[in-house]
Amino acid sequence: MKTIDRETVQKILDTADIVEVVSDFVHLRRRGANYIGLCPFHNERTPSFSVSRAKGICKCFSCGKGGSPVNFVMEHEQLSYWEALRYLAKKYHIEIQEHEVSDEERRQMDERQGMMEANDFAMNHFERNLADTPDGRDIGLSYFRERGINEWAVKRFHLGYSLDRRDDLLNAAKQQGINEKYLVATGLCVKTDRGSLYDRFKARVMYPVFTIAGKVVAFGGRTLRTDKEVAKYVNSPESLIYSKSRELYGLYQAKQAIVKKDKCILVEGYMDVISMHQQGVENVVASSGTSLTSGQIRLIHRFTDNVTVIYDSDPAGIKASLRGIDLLLAEGMNIKVLRLPEGDDPDSFAQSHTAEEVEAYLDSNEVDFIKFKMDILLKDCDNDPIKRSKVLGSILKSIANIPVELTRSFYIKECSLRFGIAEAVLMRQLQVDITKLRENNEVIARKQAAVESIGNITAPADVAPQQSDDSVPEVDSELNDATPAPAVPDAANPHASVLAPQEKALLRLMLKYGMVDLEDGFGLTDTGERLKVIDYIREDLEVDNMSFTNRVYQQIYEEAIQLRHSSWSSDYADHIAIAEQHKEEALATGRAQIQQTASTMEEINIGEKKLADRCETSYQEELRNFAAGYFEKHFVSHPDDAIRSVATSLVIEKHQLSKIYFKNTKVESEIDRLNDLVPRALIALKYDMARCYSDDLRRRIHALQSNPDGYDLQEILALMTQQQKWQQFCANLASKIGERVYEPLR
Repeated sequence: MKTIDRETVQKILDTADIVEVVSDFVHLRRRGANYIGLCPFHNERTPSFSVSRAKGICKCFSCGKGGSPVNFVMEHEQLSYWEALRYLAKKYHIEIQEHEVSDEERRQMDERQGMMEANDFAMNHFERNLADTPDGRDIGLSYFRERGINEWAVKRFHLGYSLDRRDDLLNAAKQQGINEKYLVATGLCVKTDRGSLYDRFKARVMYPVFTIAGKVVAFGGRTLRTDKEVAKYVNSPESLIYSKSRELYGLYQAKQAIVKKDKCILVEGYMDVISMHQQGVENVVASSGTSLTSGQIRLIHRFTDNVTVIYDSDPAGIKASLRGIDLLLAEGMNIKVLRLPEGDDPDSFAQSHTAEEVEAYLDSNEVDFIKFKMDILLKDCDNDPIKRSKVLGSILKSIANIPVELTRSFYIKECSLRFGIAEAVLMRQLQVDITKLRENNEVIARKQAAVESIGNITAPADVAPQQSDDSVPEVDSELNDATPAPAVPDAANPHASVLAPQEKALLRLMLKYGMVDLEDGFGLTDTGERLKVIDYIREDLEVDNMSFTNRVYQQIYEEAIQLRHSSWSSDYADHIAIAEQHKEEALATGRAQIQQTASTMEEINIGEKKLADRCETSYQEELRNFAAGYFEKHFVSHPDDAIRSVATSLVIEKHQLSKIYFKNTKVESEIDRLNDLVPRALIALKYDMARCYSDDLRRRIHALQSNPDGYDLQEILALMTQQQKWQQFCANLASKIGERVYEPLR
């Protein structure tokens, strides 16, 4: 088995012109050095989508989407990283060279590929059963017709039917040469204790489950029998390629409509989704009867911040589903809730109304979630103060999940008016709930991660940093191909808000200027080269035994170090040859023009000297720009979603000074101030890291003093001594920064 080799990937990235790629989908017009157009990812009237050919990056400064040519194609066409590379290779007529993968890579790829092929065969088999067999037409297709599903919807969702036979799929798959182990691994077949196989799905209408990229990873099968001993639904088990917590039914078909409408409608079942799509409301997905998970919510969040949850009229079902909304609130989503008329569910409501009527009902009846929760829960309370107190407590717990303080304050005001309780009282209880929620997250984080959240730093004098007992390890996010990890430290990290800005500032300098030379005063490398920004950052971090606490930031940093030692020399040598060629071409063109226009040898000599100076300046500037953009270019087209997202967000600048301003004013650019900016960024990070250690010691001291069984006074005095030295260390760093005094954490 083969995959695209590194040289081909690099050729694609080097060839792809961001303006040409975006222009295939967006009408661009020039504005200064950049291009602008209407964003293709959301509806807008005023252009906010900026494209920089020099940087090879696009960005919408309204919705935030954009990136490198690869990232743009991935977002716009909903392709995987490797699919986007193949798209660009085809556009630029680049022949794709592939290399043989290792034995372990081959084993894993073979396993996944075999399972995908088995599922793909099964989907086609079930579709053929539905269309071409008597039982499929008389039973399966008749069922869909009775439910009002037309041919368009059957094909759009690839609906099928499994025959009432023990080994129908098994035998058909064997005839096509599909290995039995993949049928078992995907759950299509079940192996008995005696080693025999039989079909998991039998006499059921079949609903394939697609990934966001359109790959079949699972099935849901519904029986049409009335026998209560038979399970109504049977679903594929979780496997190497399928995790139910990371998939949403209908998202593959709905994603473009979600982006266009800037809203995702969330329902419960397969038929709800299919009927809504059939009626023209296509921005609809389903959790398929399971509770919402963080992975599913992040899938939605890729396309929109706005979610409308549709409930039927069953109060018991509504109350059981309210918990999932708290997860949506915690992710910063804007939640609306719609309750359908009595006796309706999304399926029946869609079947009995036109698309315009459904949309109109949504617009006029969807309400804010907190208001909806109040209305639902207060119905059973009458004037019972105990019940009303419990309802208010439940609502406050939901509000505690909202990450934005201003939004929380708005809801507190609403609760105050509704319940007749002072805002100050509600706010105090809310702070208690927020604290409890944070503590629960910390417990979960401790169970999920074993890595300390804060790395070591060389202590001042004889003091060694100590991790507090209640420190929180960083949590690994649920990562998959469709779900990029968060770009910030985990919220459970007690020092995340303190450390994140400084880590972000330092990483940004490294990405934008990592291979730029610093002045001679910073010393030389072991090979006699001028010290570069990445070298200075590495040496300074290693001296203090310090690292990035954000996992994605640390990954970027480590890979940048590897690139510096493994690829930089050869890549830079190649670019020197290119720059020298550009220089020679410019000299030749310039000399020809001078000889045509100059009238004396003196004019020729003066003209050629000025030309040589200009070409040398352009040559040096080209080399410097290559060095400055070396890491930036690599990471904004990185195959890892989380790394690519972080890098893109850090290197894109919303505003740039006009060339006219530079022409009339001597402006010292950021790249000219690196000798000051890089050391200051490192000192600022050390300063906040040291504040965190001092705060850890304070909490340890407080915990010991609060021990009801007594405490060791000598241990507390020792900790206080360490704390004083850390505080002095912070004060020394603060004086170096020159703009602040030591400020303890609060």
